Amino acid sequence: MTDMKRLTLLLALLLTVFIVFPARAQIDTIAKQAIIVDADTGAILLEKAANDKMPTSSMSKVMTMYMVFEALKQEHLKLADSLLVSEKAWKTGMTEGSRMFIQVGTNVKVEDLIRGVIVQSGNDASVALAEGVAGTEQAFVDAMNVRAKELGLANSHFMNADGMPDPEHYSTARDLAVLAFRIMKDFPEYYHYFGEKDFTYNKIKQANRDPLLGRVPGADGLKTGHTEAAGYGLIGSAKRDGRRLILVMNGLASEKDRQEEGIKLMEWAFRNFENKKILSKGETVDSAKVWLGREAQVPLVAATDLTVVLPRAKRSDLKLTVKYNGPVKAPVSAGDKIAKLLVEVPDQKPVEVELLAGADNPRKGMFGRVKDRLGYLLTGAP
Repeated sequence: MTDMKRLTLLLALLLTVFIVFPARAQIDTIAKQAIIVDADTGAILLEKAANDKMPTSSMSKVMTMYMVFEALKQEHLKLADSLLVSEKAWKTGMTEGSRMFIQVGTNVKVEDLIRGVIVQSGNDASVALAEGVAGTEQAFVDAMNVRAKELGLANSHFMNADGMPDPEHYSTARDLAVLAFRIMKDFPEYYHYFGEKDFTYNKIKQANRDPLLGRVPGADGLKTGHTEAAGYGLIGSAKRDGRRLILVMNGLASEKDRQEEGIKLMEWAFRNFENKKILSKGETVDSAKVWLGREAQVPLVAATDLTVVLPRAKRSDLKLTVKYNGPVKAPVSAGDKIAKLLVEVPDQKPVEVELLAGADNPRKGMFGRVKDRLGYLLTGAP
């Protein structure tokens, strides 16, 4: 049995913050670390050791690709550009691990290198891109670590562009879920590369190792990883009926375990939870009494949209309560913060939403105010 928690993603300053609320999830996993996030609401449907630092293997190539996509977006690099393969990049491909089979001294298009990293998990392609973006792999890695902190990856540190083992190269399941979300949010135009099933370069065809592709409806990325130290890992995502889930897991004993566990956890999350829109921004929720106002009440409208994730078995247990200290004293201006809506979701900590005045309500004239005050003295009721 593990804990289900709620998280809030705050993106206004390009920073992702997790605010965790305890709840309960009804499934076990053999993964050493795991997290499932509903990308639309920020709800965490499953969590196991998600804050534990772990070796990330090739899953950290998602951070490498974040940096490459950012360089493309800022026009420091173009998909059609060709990069010269250095001896270091070539030698990286000759060591233990996956490779694209690029050759030293050749020019390779950036788009081919992107596919070489994402689809083929090429360590050589990762270094070639790092050098193309920053001049050297070390300069690229330094920039990776700065950007990672800006993205809110508080427990991550990178030592290379390819994810090869190093004691100081680590992340957490939670951080990798944030990173996956940011890739989708910040670079939707490049996300499709993660869902490509295979890629051929230098007459060598290699299949995407993502075990969810073609097996879980709606699966479209992101990245697998494996080293002896890390075990078998996956950052995976699927979108179904307009709802997107992100799964991160690590520490599996085999490819078979990774595939079976990934399918099991994704299907469980889609099957057992649903998204329910509770409020739309500007929607009238209730009204509040106004003391000395020209109108006896003011409408209360939602300050923001609110969608929650509900266990399907408990969808009827949702409870909404309006809270405010009333009556409100006039004058009231549209947009004033008046009340809060308490949203109680089964197995989760209550969520509060600001309720705003939906209209102006000025004070009554002198005669009206005197009349109301006399009424209050006589009856005790405003």
